[in-house]
Amino acid sequence: MTPTLRSQTTALLLETVDGDANTVDRLFPIVYEELRGIARRQLVGERVGHTLQTTALVHEAYVRLVDDDRVSRRGRAYFFASAARAMRQILVDHARRRGAAKRGGGAQPDTLREDRGGADAFAEELIDLDQALERLAELDPRHAKVVECRYFGGMTVEETAIALGVSPRTVRYDWALAKAWLHKFLKATGEP
Repeated sequence: MTPTLRSQTTALLLETVDGDANTVDRLFPIVYEELRGIARRQLVGERVGHTLQTTALVHEAYVRLVDDDRVSRRGRAYFFASAARAMRQILVDHARRRGAAKRGGGAQPDTLREDRGGADAFAEELIDLDQALERLAELDPRHAKVVECRYFGGMTVEETAIALGVSPRTVRYDWALAKAWLHKFLKATGEP
């Protein structure tokens, strides 16, 4: 990572001290591109069907992206919220590429291999979840952000509360409602 991007990331996180609620939106493009690069490098040479280790990717990205000595707890929470959004996009992009490859993707047909079945099913479920989250975000953006933080970012209730500027009780309530809504939506559309 270039020193410019590192200082730009740190500067955005330092702005959170001043209460800039749009930091996550401004930070996302920087984090997303860096996490995509990290994910690509970590996946090279992995076995077929290997699942991305989100927590490891986010941790490595945080160390690379931020001058940790200067960033507050709130700034870290904003970073992890932005990283959760980026990880969601990386996982969905990865699932879509798997789907394109499965349908041919311009390549020669591959023989059916047993070790790909689980990964292909997960990729399809992830795309369905992404579409459901997009719909949820239209209805209630905060609920969708809670899901991103908790599910994709692996954040605790407390970390999510700090990142979103709400109480832990609100996060628990939003998390319960979002899970119930997603379950109902996915069941209604015939998805797993």
